[in-house]
Amino acid sequence: MRWAALGLGVILIAGAFLAGARVADTREGLVYEVITLMAGLAGVSLVLYGLVATLGRPQARVSEPQRTIPVAEKVHNAGELVLGVFGLLVAAILVIGIGVSAGMLWALVGSILLLPMIAGSAYLCFSFARGPRRAWRIDVHELLSRR
Repeated sequence: MRWAALGLGVILIAGAFLAGARVADTREGLVYEVITLMAGLAGVSLVLYGLVATLGRPQARVSEPQRTIPVAEKVHNAGELVLGVFGLLVAAILVIGIGVSAGMLWALVGSILLLPMIAGSAYLCFSFARGPRRAWRIDVHELLSRR
């Protein structure tokens, strides 16, 4: 499925480039402009899906009843916290930049457009904070002695 989405996305992007070459200030050119925008949007979406989507694990068919195995708590690493904080920082810089250059109304529009990024970054920060306690120190001597 991923390869099909990736291939279709590339075809749509190529179609968008071809239609973009025919855009003009006529009625026909406006139709090509709409085709360019829609094919580009769909193509980029499919290419991104094809690149980042994970394949689902096939579930094993077991004839005997499955036993419930206690699931360990997911241990979040510090990379999630760094990525979440960095995402929130980039969103804040972008919204402040829009607010300074274009005004507060455009900053509001920009923050609405950045809402998925802000929500995802905040989720990473909160899920890391709710995770199990861990030691925040790195033992440099232990890392150097493994050489």
